[in-house]
Amino acid sequence: MAIENFGHDHNIGTVVRTANAFAAAAVHIVGKARWNRRGAMVTDRYQHLHHHPDVASLLAFASSHGLAVVAVDNSPGSTRLEQATLPRECVLLFGQEGPGVSKSAIAAATLTVSIAQFGSTRSINAGVAAGIAMHTWIRQHATLTAAW
Repeated sequence: MAIENFGHDHNIGTVVRTANAFAAAAVHIVGKARWNRRGAMVTDRYQHLHHHPDVASLLAFASSHGLAVVAVDNSPGSTRLEQATLPRECVLLFGQEGPGVSKSAIAAATLTVSIAQFGSTRSINAGVAAGIAMHTWIRQHATLTAAW
């Protein structure tokens, strides 16, 4: 998972916590390295975190590791997540609350998906979107075995 951070976004902590809940390999923070760790509920201590100064650095990392970049944004032309097949080897990229995923990241992404919404709000919280998208990836690709 990756999230663009242009203003110390408070949602990064929730994204880190969600990534840990779904056993994501890592969380990539693009932009400012500082973020509010409160929402991570201490999972940032044992979740792999990577910092990239800009989108180009994230894209280079993804390319060198054979990872498709999937932007999760309700921008025009996006494919509904409910109808998309996510690549098995990918980075799910989320934007900052408000502006969403940057235009440069959307342009470079392998796929852009949106989460269906039917209410009056323009978007949902980035942490919530991360949970929905990660669960979609789990449903499509994970081998689930009950540990309990």
